[in-house]
Amino acid sequence: MKYYLIAGEASGDLHGSNLMKEILKQDPQAEFRFWGGDLMQEQGGTLVRHYRELAFIGFVEVLANLRTVLRNLRQCKKDVEAYRPDVLVLIDFPGFNLKIAEFAKAKGMKVCFYISPKIWAWNQKRVHRIKKAVDRMLCILPFELDFYKRFDFDADYVGNPLMDAIDSYPYNPEFLVRHGLEGKKYIALLPGSRRMELEKIFPEMLRVRKHFPGYAFVIAGAPGLDPSYYERFGLTKEDRIVFGQTYDILKHAHAALVTSGTATLETALFRVPQVVCYKANSLSVGIARMLVKIRFISLVNLIADREVVRELIQEDCSEARISTELQKILGDSDERTQMLKDYEELAQKIGPAGASARAAAVILQEARK
Repeated sequence: MKYYLIAGEASGDLHGSNLMKEILKQDPQAEFRFWGGDLMQEQGGTLVRHYRELAFIGFVEVLANLRTVLRNLRQCKKDVEAYRPDVLVLIDFPGFNLKIAEFAKAKGMKVCFYISPKIWAWNQKRVHRIKKAVDRMLCILPFELDFYKRFDFDADYVGNPLMDAIDSYPYNPEFLVRHGLEGKKYIALLPGSRRMELEKIFPEMLRVRKHFPGYAFVIAGAPGLDPSYYERFGLTKEDRIVFGQTYDILKHAHAALVTSGTATLETALFRVPQVVCYKANSLSVGIARMLVKIRFISLVNLIADREVVRELIQEDCSEARISTELQKILGDSDERTQMLKDYEELAQKIGPAGASARAAAVILQEARK
């Protein structure tokens, strides 16, 4: 069968690649055409557009790039209609993908949405658009099922694909030796994959280094960004920037500073105590604060439904505050011990690996109807 997949950022590329791998196991003749990234391309098929050309975050940033966004939408609709897949699989990226879902449904195509849009956070009325345009909604956060039930829509909880990614990752046994970290404690910096985030958050993370002379710092480089891009932030010879090995970094890290997003949950699943950092365009954040109706921004706290990790947002995301909160979770502190205990409860809520296989089974079931 023919599958058209759309992922618009690095995390979607990761989950999309694992989904494609599982679809191929259940449908060896599967043909793929997709918008995504390098990981999806490794599974075969045709890459139409790379997510690097799609990722605009924040209200102001989207408006500033509106012409590009609209051009991408037009191209995608035209390409989907020409390909006529047996099923369209939309992976997160809701601002773009909900529009494609409505277009495809109007054309009589079957639509599966993998990784629910965070409509429970703001503009909950979008659930009515989803009910009309999406045949199957595949959720990866346990509390999302209850949300959809409130609107009389039966969604599927397939587990979280991060468990699959972590289980299948090819860890490098020489990682510490290769990067001169053997016998050293280090703090991981995960500043995000989008330039707009990096340029606001990364400098604040770097300023913290001088307050922790006993620790090394290892930076997780974003896929698609050149090492020279990071040099402009004033890296020293002591800084280690590593690309394509974020899970190796987390496996051995003593603590982490993490930009809000999927990485917060990944860090928790690796049992690494963390401080969550977020800073963006002030106007975008101001608008978001008026619209978003949730208590937390990190997936860790949202799933736990309480504060497990400290979130430092906008004006709180400063050298002084980051340093203070980081100090609290180092060594054998009570805060560190409690966070690790909370991580164990979080893992129980998430459930076991196998999300990608379960999602593939649901998608094939829908495609064959």
